[in-house]
Amino acid sequence: MFFGLDRETDERSLAEFLQHFSDERLTKVLIPRMSEEEINQVVDLLGIIMKNNLSENEYHSLFLHEEHHHH
Repeated sequence: MFFGLDRETDERSLAEFLQHFSDERLTKVLIPRMSEEEINQVVDLLGIIMKNNLSENEYHSLFLHEEHHHH
């Protein structure tokens, strides 16, 4: 993982970083050690990023894995 070289490398590195970060072996150790504030900060940041970059339909299909979203 390298950051700061160019956009393409940053995107690949971020994808790899997030895959490592979400590994079940890591989350089982890390999450219980996190404070409530840290948990809320992570959830808030990821929520903001998704809200800024995904349509409502994309959110429901890509994040929630719902086939069809109805209002």
